[in-house]
Amino acid sequence: MPGARRPLPRVRAGEMLQRLAEMYPAVTTALRFETPFELLVATVLSAQCTDRLVNQVTPGLFAVYPTAEAMAGAGAEDLEPLISRCGLFRSKARHLAATARLLVQRHGGGVPERMEELLALPGVGRKTANCVLANAFGLPGLAVDTHVFRVANRLGLARGTTPAQVEAHLQRRCPPEQWGQLHHRLIWHGRLVCHARRPACPGCALLPLCPEGRNRSRGGGVEAAGGD
Repeated sequence: MPGARRPLPRVRAGEMLQRLAEMYPAVTTALRFETPFELLVATVLSAQCTDRLVNQVTPGLFAVYPTAEAMAGAGAEDLEPLISRCGLFRSKARHLAATARLLVQRHGGGVPERMEELLALPGVGRKTANCVLANAFGLPGLAVDTHVFRVANRLGLARGTTPAQVEAHLQRRCPPEQWGQLHHRLIWHGRLVCHARRPACPGCALLPLCPEGRNRSRGGGVEAAGGD
């Protein structure tokens, strides 16, 4: 039936989550920030842009616009030169200027701690909102970026063709208090081991538990959904 929810793969999810925790015990976001506003801005900038480049751009941006109140008085044309190294910088400049104004008007300059209020901000989708909830406030949030999408499908922790499906499946397999850490562990596993084109399956500690890894080692070489 079109649109029907497929069952999750039969994997030893608990054992896999435990092994991921042992492999990446203390991981966090690579984005540098000091306040929830800085993290919100940095996460918006990180779309189609590396965290390393965002970390190079944000110090100059925050030196001029350190708060929502400061940025609320800026127009997109003021922000563009400061973020021009980031992809899609013109649309991001418009979104950031509008978001700063809404933060001042609706939230007293602070960043809201509720998903619905974050999603009402220009340029903020579920991935960005979940990143802010988990990393700025320590609240349950499981952001699905390209690494999480790819690795979760390959490991069999999720079966989805959209980020929303993968997020829902991962939430079912992991307690809410661990969502943020799972997000980071899957990201780092994708960066260090489970690469988009040439995953390092032979040396992966998850190989005995990974459906696609076992298939690759048998010569299947199947590509999973998602990529960098």
